[in-house]
Formats: sequence, C-alpha cells, structure tokens
Amino acid sequence: MSPREASSSGGSRRRGGGIRDWLTPARATVLVIALLAIIFIFENTRQVKIRLLIPEVTMPLYLALLAMFAVGVLCGGYLFRRRVR
Repeated sequence: MSPREASSSGGSRRRGGGIRDWLTPARATVLVIALLAIIFIFENTRQVKIRLLIPEVTMPLYLALLAMFAVGVLCGGYLFRRRVR
C-alpha cells in the first residue's frame, strides 16, 4: 500500500473537519484581538472633531475607530491573502 492510499483510507486527517481543525492557535489569537478591538471601539462613544484633509467632521469616536479598523482589516487581507494558482 502506498503512503497516499494509507493516508486516504484510514488517516487521522480529514477534509472539511470540525472546528478543532479550523481553529488554530494563530486564528484564535487573531479572533481574541479583534474582539478586544471591537469592545474598545464601542466603549468610546463621545463626539470628536476629525479633519479629513480639508473638511472638519464632528462624529462619534467609535465610528472613526470602526472605520480605521475596517481599513486595517481590508489592508491586512489584501497583503496577506493566499494566492491560488
């Protein structure tokens, strides 16, 4: 029996496994950091003045933080995406 046949017939690795296969320590750490960032964002609700190049906008701080969080997620996703060929 070849190694490929042995791993496909009775190997311990399964395709499409449960949450234990999906939730690696790195992913768990990222989820905890994201959750803490979201809690921090929604704890800061006071109005602030923000200058966007020319106009000055008054808005709740949590909206500005949430927008920057979204920009960070998009940039991180773009920079660290896996390229499938």
